[in-house]
Amino acid sequence: MSETKRRILTGITTTGIPHLGNYVGSIRPAIASATTAFENHEGDAFFFLADYHGIIKCFDPDEIHRSTRAIAATWIACGLDPEKVTFYRQSDIPEIPELAWVLNCSCAKGLMNRAHAYKAAVDINLSKEDTDPDYGISMGLFGYPVLMAADILMFNATHVPVGKDQIQHIEMARDIAGTFNFKYKPLFTEPLAVVDENTPLLTGLDGRKMSKSYGNTIPLFGDGNPQVDPEKALKKAVMQIVTNSQPPEEPKDPNDCTIFEIYKAFATPEEIEVLAAHYRRGIGWGEAKEILFNKINDEIAPYRARYLELMSNPKELEEILQMGAAKARRQAQKQLDKTRRAIGIKPLAKLK
Repeated sequence: MSETKRRILTGITTTGIPHLGNYVGSIRPAIASATTAFENHEGDAFFFLADYHGIIKCFDPDEIHRSTRAIAATWIACGLDPEKVTFYRQSDIPEIPELAWVLNCSCAKGLMNRAHAYKAAVDINLSKEDTDPDYGISMGLFGYPVLMAADILMFNATHVPVGKDQIQHIEMARDIAGTFNFKYKPLFTEPLAVVDENTPLLTGLDGRKMSKSYGNTIPLFGDGNPQVDPEKALKKAVMQIVTNSQPPEEPKDPNDCTIFEIYKAFATPEEIEVLAAHYRRGIGWGEAKEILFNKINDEIAPYRARYLELMSNPKELEEILQMGAAKARRQAQKQLDKTRRAIGIKPLAKLK
């Protein structure tokens, strides 16, 4: 990649079903960024389903499989074009775990000791009596940053969009790349973390950050059950948003309301001001929720039919992922061959 070209790389862990917070915080901006880069010839983009990362914390095979299918369908339905980007499943690229092992062999253990997720797990154990600090901590959790580094360095990504809690992992990938480049040969680009401060973090049904770990999410296209109407599921969730007991005629503060907070992520500045004025005059919570539902539905309804079509046709999804894997492997094989040769693993002689 030339200095003027960007290579964006984004991984999506295959645990859970995509919700509204995922759409606003990750899916929508990532697709827009990749589309702009492609149309302006600024670079390319790699999007992958991080199923090997998924098994670090999820031990339900059915959930991993169901989540992989739903996430793949969601991204494509929302506008990710597999012809314009490289969209693949992590486990379909065997070169990635091989590179992870190579990087493990030059990565300092002390670097992994400082990883936030590992330290948090250790701290929980230390807060209990008679508990080993490493109780319940797998090597997958401990070595997670190295696998993430392999995901990034395999394709020499220049820019990796992440949340603030993931910045450390990108810094570790830079450290791991720098160590290898110094010890052997400069093969790996040191990536930059891209954190969009303007990307809204949606509030969930109970007023906390929207997260599946809190059980307070609003489903994007339902829960993956084909028997449940996704539009009805969306409306039902919106109607469950927790509000206070103020009567409809009482003026309300729009900036102290989950409904309004979510609405801002979908509305124009003019629409936001109109609804804010309505709040200050007095609005019933049922009416506010109806306005929010209609605004969300107007944006995602066009994607819903394609999502349902893909969910009912897993063969098409698999073909798309295999097409992406073939594109990714062409580059991964070249990078891994260079890496192996750099560390001394290469043919002893040419054979006829």
